[in-house]
Amino acid sequence: MANYLVLATPRSFAKNDDAPIRLLEENGCEVVRLPKDGGDLTAQLAEYLPQADAVIAGLEPYDRALLSTAKKLKVISRYGVGYDKVDLDAARELGIKVSITPGANGDSVADLAMALMLNAARHVCHMDAVIRAGGHDKPVTGVEMWKKTLGVVGTGRIGKGVIQRASGFQMKVLAYDAYPDEAFVSAHGGQYVDLDTLFRESDFITLHCPLNEETRNMVDAKRLAEMKPKAVLVNTARGGIIDEAALYEALRTGEIGAAGLDATEVEPACGSPLATLPNCILTPHAGAATYEAGYNMGMMAAQNALDVLNGRDCSYLV
Repeated sequence: MANYLVLATPRSFAKNDDAPIRLLEENGCEVVRLPKDGGDLTAQLAEYLPQADAVIAGLEPYDRALLSTAKKLKVISRYGVGYDKVDLDAARELGIKVSITPGANGDSVADLAMALMLNAARHVCHMDAVIRAGGHDKPVTGVEMWKKTLGVVGTGRIGKGVIQRASGFQMKVLAYDAYPDEAFVSAHGGQYVDLDTLFRESDFITLHCPLNEETRNMVDAKRLAEMKPKAVLVNTARGGIIDEAALYEALRTGEIGAAGLDATEVEPACGSPLATLPNCILTPHAGAATYEAGYNMGMMAAQNALDVLNGRDCSYLV
């Protein structure tokens, strides 16, 4: 008989390799995937959470009202690194641990950030769409990445990964972080600067910071106006860091060159005005959508849950 009930909500958790579920089951856990039978996740969480000992959690919210029903819950093990959807104060008061999987998807997200930069700079998606629609337009003129200036906002694992990849393009790196790693950035030929300088001088800007009160709408109309006319803006972090109404106007009027967004306020951004612009690429928060990242995050999230359930030290608590 299982000792623990573990709910798992991310669609990609153990999707391509059931090793994370086997790890949990081999250690006395019954795993229940939600939502069941295509049902409503919010309703099913309200039904199952009061009996659960742990949750392998996706991007769904865990507010005080929901957490207060979880009388047995010991840990919310986030399948990823963001935890802005969890009421940490409530979790702390209720004795619920919250863990994340740092580094598990770092290479995957860094790869996508580079892909979005190149794609947006050369208008690949737009030209592909024109051809598929039967158009015979001439190629759209783009910009090169070679030896350009890259602005990296946030130099954690993912930001560092982008800097390492950008070295192959011999890009000059300008970085910003509240907790700078001077040795790393200097070793890759970069330097830390203030945000105004970064936005003013960069040809490409990539965001890798968390969403909080300090970063919400950090990229607003003022910041966008500081950017170069052909600059490319990429966000693989969190929706809400960019003021999307201001970005729409900046792209529509040609104030900046292009954008590539894997993170938007509403995901996927199907109904967003940004989806009507040929110089804006939208992906559905797919930064971690690789076989390697899925396996790494799944195993790490499962192990974090087991560590807390069994009273062991967990290295990745928020």
